[in-house]
Amino acid sequence: MIGNDAHVRNNRTRWNEISDDYQRFNAPQIREQAFTGDITWGVWGIPESRLNILGHVVGLDVLEMGCGGSQWSTALARRGARPVGLDLSERQLHHSRKLQRETGLDFPLVQASAEDVPFADAAFDIVFADHGAFSFADPYRAVPEAARILRPGGLLAFGHVSPIYEISIPDGAEAAGDRLVGDYFGLRLISDTDGLVSANLPYGAWIRLFRDCGLVVEDLVEPRPENELDSSHRDSAEEAWARRWPSECIWKVRRS
Repeated sequence: MIGNDAHVRNNRTRWNEISDDYQRFNAPQIREQAFTGDITWGVWGIPESRLNILGHVVGLDVLEMGCGGSQWSTALARRGARPVGLDLSERQLHHSRKLQRETGLDFPLVQASAEDVPFADAAFDIVFADHGAFSFADPYRAVPEAARILRPGGLLAFGHVSPIYEISIPDGAEAAGDRLVGDYFGLRLISDTDGLVSANLPYGAWIRLFRDCGLVVEDLVEPRPENELDSSHRDSAEEAWARRWPSECIWKVRRS
């Protein structure tokens, strides 16, 4: 169940092309958590133990939407959850299967688009992503699907690029500047310089979409770099930007 829309086909192709480089570049930050269970959120690696986004996971059915190499799902398996990893890219799932062989931790892996997931209604206690599917799938399709497969009281939590950061990126640039240059109210599907199509919405549109899907907002966290974090793999200018303005955010919403 991959989907026929151009942005879905494009993103599947691009992730298959860049998956190996992505996993290699991000390994220092994301790989360790698979072996320790000490999960962190976002570009700046803020610990879950500090943010408490997911909370108690022991015995819960958890779906990672856009699992990539499944480092998060593997960590949650160590913490007693029953994870399922879903990704659009077969090459990303190749890395997931490789990690399962390394760790000896086995859980289901599914190739599908977040806009059309092959799961029954009310199948999961938690649906989440850390810069995963909700960063690339059409929100008006992915959020209703997440709400559909959540049990009553279930949690949807996902981190992605802040809309403010999104509209601060000049045409052709890879990073934000210090001026608002984009169309805030035109956010939805955005063609990036790396060939991917990313997704976002204005804050108000996110909130209305959640409400229309029967989801109640519990929190919106805007992580910032911390002095003690080792962010040597990031550009210092980008870190300075993120200390002044929100570069990413984490939605925490619950099915009523």
